[in-house]
Amino acid sequence: MHSMKYSSIEFEVNIPETQIACELESNVVDLPQRSVKEHIEYALDNPIGVGDISTVVQKGDKVAIIISDVTRKWQAIPTYLPILVDRLNKCGIADEDIIVISACGTHRRQTDEEHKELLGEDLFKRLKIVDHQCEDKENLVYMGETSRKTPVWLNRYAIEADKIILTGGVVYHFLAGYGGGRKSLVPGIAGKETINTNHCNALNPGFGEGINENVYSGNLSKSNPFHDDLEEAAAMAKPAYLLNVVANSDQQIIAAFAGDWIKAHKAATELVDSIDGVYVDEKADLVIASAGGFPKDINLYQTSKTLSNSKIMIADGGTMIILSECSEGFGNQDCEDQIVKFTNMEEREKALRADFSIGGFVGYDFSDTAERYNMILVTEIPAEKFKNTKIHVVKTLDEAIRVAKELNGGSIDDMKVALLPHGANTLPKYR
Repeated sequence: MHSMKYSSIEFEVNIPETQIACELESNVVDLPQRSVKEHIEYALDNPIGVGDISTVVQKGDKVAIIISDVTRKWQAIPTYLPILVDRLNKCGIADEDIIVISACGTHRRQTDEEHKELLGEDLFKRLKIVDHQCEDKENLVYMGETSRKTPVWLNRYAIEADKIILTGGVVYHFLAGYGGGRKSLVPGIAGKETINTNHCNALNPGFGEGINENVYSGNLSKSNPFHDDLEEAAAMAKPAYLLNVVANSDQQIIAAFAGDWIKAHKAATELVDSIDGVYVDEKADLVIASAGGFPKDINLYQTSKTLSNSKIMIADGGTMIILSECSEGFGNQDCEDQIVKFTNMEEREKALRADFSIGGFVGYDFSDTAERYNMILVTEIPAEKFKNTKIHVVKTLDEAIRVAKELNGGSIDDMKVALLPHGANTLPKYR
């Protein structure tokens, strides 16, 4: 029997086995068994596309290390930062010549406690740490504009350093293709205008044209304007080095990559893809996807990954059932506003283009997907909140299947069904 996680429980999938065309599970990849420390040491000892870190930094260099903020705690920054700093010290870089910049993007400032959590007790005492603030004009430097006309403003502390080192974690990203790498710079340490203009590449040029279909998880090619613009903007900072980690679905670090900021990042993305990229033969008429249970289904904002992967799997005119409890509701005000405040897609798009945010895009994406397909959401968010969209809201999977039947003329017997029990992680791919 197939089942789908929902919060801390599971729903059985009451659909005949003969109709289930596929169930997506991650691939088993044989990886060296190392401790986190060993993974980091190995990556730094075997840099990709550039020499040892000692060939990149010289004694007396001012070095800016960019780290993620507390929203990405899974990266376990205190496990790798001390090793990186130790290597820099051995290259003759003194503690006082190192500044750590937390890539907050559009997020809030962090507390001393959070800084201590990010750096670990020892480094917190030793190093200067600053939070990037995208609206702090005095601490932004104008770098020029990309070929897509994105004005690039970056953090002054980073630009004034002799060398910039990027750190972070690599996962699929539903707009940028993958997280990590260049994302430490844009949106990480970019100005609000840069972030907004770059993110608008998720939409097609021209009002009313909607979402760009080349902007999706796993797409790192030039055809993805979101990623391509991001990389061009990030290149203006001339990053000297990168250290990125990859974690499994339990958020344990399973590999690390160091070296050239594009080549080492690419190697990390290839590993992510080999684990979570799953080949499928054809699209399905009915897609049933779980965000993966708690904590992955804590809010609707987090469910964006599941939506993105489901869209890749669904056939034209198909029906989508997404299970996400959302015990904390929408989880993002912009996401909620997009769904609740507007009564039509034109108003939604106008608001999103005027002040783009990832949260706003997620709300727009849910609303837009329900215009194109039958969408049924199994959630605890009150149905009332979705009355201005075409999203059908129910409380159980059985109820969702009943609604799917109603929406398809009373029966789903002739529909091919795809199951995505790990909807936030597994990415459907076609040969």
